[in-house]
Amino acid sequence: MGIADKAKDLAGGHEQQTDQAIDKAGDAVDAKTGGKSAGAVDTAQGKADDAVGGDQGA
Repeated sequence: MGIADKAKDLAGGHEQQTDQAIDKAGDAVDAKTGGKSAGAVDTAQGKADDAVGGDQGA
């Protein structure tokens, strides 16, 4: 079992909490970088959300 599979198992039934954690982490990175990497952060947030099987932003 890979790390993505483990993340999906742990996130199961907690989509709202995982979405919030992904958003919070992205906001923290944006704050530290002054938004200079906002595009890359958004991409990473999307991939993280896909990896745990969420539906971020919906």
